[in-house]
Amino acid sequence: MAVLVSTRTEGIFALLNPLHLARTLWRHRELIVQLTRREIEGRYRGAYLGILWSLAHPLLMLTVYTLVFGVIFQSRWPQARSDSLADFALILFAGLSAYSCFSETVSRAAGSIVSVPNYVKKVIFPLEVLPISILGAALFHMLVSIGVLLVAHLALGGGMPWTVILLPLVSLPLIFLALGIAWFVASLGVYIRDVGQAIGIVLQVMFFLTPIFYSIEIIPEPFRTLVLFNPMAPVTENFRRVLLWGQLPSFPGTLWWILGTGAVMMLGYAWFMKTRKGFADVL
Repeated sequence: MAVLVSTRTEGIFALLNPLHLARTLWRHRELIVQLTRREIEGRYRGAYLGILWSLAHPLLMLTVYTLVFGVIFQSRWPQARSDSLADFALILFAGLSAYSCFSETVSRAAGSIVSVPNYVKKVIFPLEVLPISILGAALFHMLVSIGVLLVAHLALGGGMPWTVILLPLVSLPLIFLALGIAWFVASLGVYIRDVGQAIGIVLQVMFFLTPIFYSIEIIPEPFRTLVLFNPMAPVTENFRRVLLWGQLPSFPGTLWWILGTGAVMMLGYAWFMKTRKGFADVL
């Protein structure tokens, strides 16, 4: 019994080692690229507009939220260059691009294993790369949206802030958090089929608790702490800082957030790898 416990403990510690994950990603790098490309191309195969559909949904949502919150409720950001509706739309679009990446990854991960039972029965297939490919496709769509955002910012005379080069840094918490939760829900989705429905509700609640179409400064103090506990709140704030306002990310909060979300990613990976042994029995 002692030997069994020791073996299991060592296995868990090995999975929680970032080097173990790094080696896994490097070993399957070509497969990850192929699956990510398939995720992107498969979504628009046969569509006349092709990749332009990756902008259709966020631009539609941007139009609706700008009309509702920018025109009807007259919401504005204190950090904006002006009170114009165009500046409000750009600020909203920056936050929407970040949250859409997170939401797309987590929501699609819930059924990522259930939808490919043939892969589950192949012992040699690395199932852990499936959520990674979903994240890769979501990141691609986010970068397309950010490209449009920067072009619009230039066209409106906002210039190109040098802090744009820090986008990879402020994206790390988003990537770590999305991937860690994706591994969790991908595994749970195999055993509990209601996870997909529950995740949709949670993501909707998180969306309205994320300062995307309102400034965090206007939230009453008792409720501001609740919003700040939302893991996507600092991510969207830092996206606006580096993409639009030419400001540095909030330090040392960003560094602590990278470490915290990195821990979530490692826990999600360890959970997935330990629970994947029972996938074939359930499916």
